Amino acid sequence: MTRLIVGPFNRVEGDLEVSLEVADGRVQSARVNAPMYRGFEQILLNKPAMDALIYVPRICGICSVSQSVAAARALADAMGVTPPPNGQRVTNLMLATENLADHLTHFYLFFMPDFARSDYAQQPWHAAVQERFTAQQGKHTRLTLAARQRWFTLLGTLGGKWPHTHAIQPTGSSRAVDASERIRLLARVREFRAFLEQTLFGTQLEHIAAIDSEAALREWHAAAAPDHGDLRLFLTLAWQIGLDHMGQGPGLYMSNGSYPLPEGELTFARGVWDALRNQGLPLNTAGIGEDATHAWLVGAGGPRHPSQGVTLPDIDKPDAYTWNKAPRLDGRVLETGALARQLVDGHPLIRDAVKRCGGTVYTRVLARLLELALVVPAMEQWIKSLRTDAPYFIEETLPQNADGMGLTEAARGSLGHWVSIRKGKIANYQIIAPTSWNFSPRDAKGVPGALEAALVGAEVRPGEEMPVAVQHIVRSFDPCMVCTVH
Repeated sequence: MTRLIVGPFNRVEGDLEVSLEVADGRVQSARVNAPMYRGFEQILLNKPAMDALIYVPRICGICSVSQSVAAARALADAMGVTPPPNGQRVTNLMLATENLADHLTHFYLFFMPDFARSDYAQQPWHAAVQERFTAQQGKHTRLTLAARQRWFTLLGTLGGKWPHTHAIQPTGSSRAVDASERIRLLARVREFRAFLEQTLFGTQLEHIAAIDSEAALREWHAAAAPDHGDLRLFLTLAWQIGLDHMGQGPGLYMSNGSYPLPEGELTFARGVWDALRNQGLPLNTAGIGEDATHAWLVGAGGPRHPSQGVTLPDIDKPDAYTWNKAPRLDGRVLETGALARQLVDGHPLIRDAVKRCGGTVYTRVLARLLELALVVPAMEQWIKSLRTDAPYFIEETLPQNADGMGLTEAARGSLGHWVSIRKGKIANYQIIAPTSWNFSPRDAKGVPGALEAALVGAEVRPGEEMPVAVQHIVRSFDPCMVCTVH
């Protein structure tokens, strides 16, 4: 048995280190270390409650809108209010803009460049991958950067700026959209649609969204050249080198639900999907507990619900190896992200793929690409539904003493904020980010987190200091470590 420290990782957000025990060319066990501490949950204490809307977006420059939405919903829960329909739709548009940009960034800038490496030089698709995805130089990498830049101008119109917009409020959006802006927003979304249809999919978004099984996906793949569109190229290499059997997840998936509609429904459902039993379950947030046994944080009293959570450093703690707590749902390890969202929501292609091969590198990336095809048409409808004669915001006073929970879905998965307000000030504020779930350490029972378990069995070739299989698995979860160590 040999020990290998992998890190720091490039093309991930924040600092990450993975300690591997390797034998016979395979990972036998893994420990994931989030080595940076930032302390936002202490910074927020005793601040005026509404100040959370200023502080929490600055947890991260990549998913700041997600943090704003979760904070606003926690405060709205404390107020007992629901934003007006325009406010809900505009918030959805801002969140979707950020999430879809994240999906695009992950695929083109973080994940696919690994396949342009010399490790794959003998593969028949390697030349096409190099031409399109070589870091900073690939043809489609450059196209993506331009498309992403223009896409983010949506947030200039909707929220005033990105990152760290302050337009998202507990009772709606402070930035109304006039009739001419609505036309420009729709034009920009359709421009993004054209980029996706021409470059990523090679077909209309609706055709991708309607694929309902892996058999149908393979039939679609075979209908054109294996590199016609970047999704086809991804499928070609994924099936050939076995990404569909790499990085097996825990089999339990959670989604907080996303993009609420004025009718009271969610665009993507809230719940839990148990892949081992092929069964959907309701999400019981009361069953969430954070175990700090292996974190450099005070953990006396065992796992705590985030509404009663404590985040205090304990840097000399025995057996600790990360700043990340170990969130669990009813004591169980779970995975969150686009894959979880589509399993919970019941998309037939993703459920069929997971039924065959489980939660793997392949199914995680496929689910993120599918969401691009699903959400862009929804955004078009949200823009069309905006009413210039209706409010975007309502007036409401925050109680002096209240508690609130705010749930949303960031690109990487389920995000939750819990706030306690006493005499108008924040008495406690706890956050569980998506990477907190996916990159959690072992709990008090010694059960590894989702990534720690997914790395077991990964190939480590002789002389590899940064094993390529390990990098594929890590990047398939798309870590955001700065959110994890907020």
